[in-house]
Amino acid sequence: MRRGSDWRALLLAGLAGLVPAALSAAEGAACTKPVYLSFDTGHMGVAPLVAQVLQRHGVKATFFLANERTLNGGSSLDAQWAPWWRERAAEGHAFGSHTWDHDSWLADLPGGALRVKPSQGPQAGRVRMLSPEAYCAELARPAERFAEMTGQRMGAIFRAPGGKTSPALLKAAAACGWQHVGWAPAGFLGDELPSDRYPNAQLLARALRDIRAGDVLVAHLGIWSRQDAWAPAVLEPLITGLQARGLCFATLREHPQLGAAARTPK
Repeated sequence: MRRGSDWRALLLAGLAGLVPAALSAAEGAACTKPVYLSFDTGHMGVAPLVAQVLQRHGVKATFFLANERTLNGGSSLDAQWAPWWRERAAEGHAFGSHTWDHDSWLADLPGGALRVKPSQGPQAGRVRMLSPEAYCAELARPAERFAEMTGQRMGAIFRAPGGKTSPALLKAAAACGWQHVGWAPAGFLGDELPSDRYPNAQLLARALRDIRAGDVLVAHLGIWSRQDAWAPAVLEPLITGLQARGLCFATLREHPQLGAAARTPK
């Protein structure tokens, strides 16, 4: 009897373990028209609001991390923000690099070097040259900091600041295992545009009209130049509006072309 009871207990435990997996598979199968919402770091002023909206609607997103100046004079990857990132990691969002000092590409140089202009860090605003190895180090630093903050490893995906890339930049990144992620034309959500010329209502209407299944969407966790905060004014109705059109949200780990890189730990 004891052996029979043990067998039944094991069977029940095994079935119980299958239920969450089956539910997860069913939920994944139901998402037949995904869009991929992503956020780059910024001054982090709307980060708590973004997190609340995503939680409220059960939406998972992909975050690209750079060490950017915040509203209180700190930085987006400092100790103050470590708990915020740890919570997002525990919720199952995906993560990639945005370079440590937010280096925007300017030109390719002989030998594979890159001319870039960082907007953050000790050389902010000054043009500098990075060798391919130095650019790889810039990509790796956010991954290292993310692991320190969360105990997890980010995926092998990155977004060049401003989406600006070149053959030499992509080659340098690929050589150290990084794949670039841009965004769809309709996926540019416009939160970095001036509020007086691009009010929130206009940005929302355009996004709801133009976004299609498969699009990668991009917004930020705070933009210095925008007076009327994009989140949550646009974010929440955007989510519900796209869902009403039959679209669903997934992280880049589920993307058909980018998923393998997004799932590869750095």
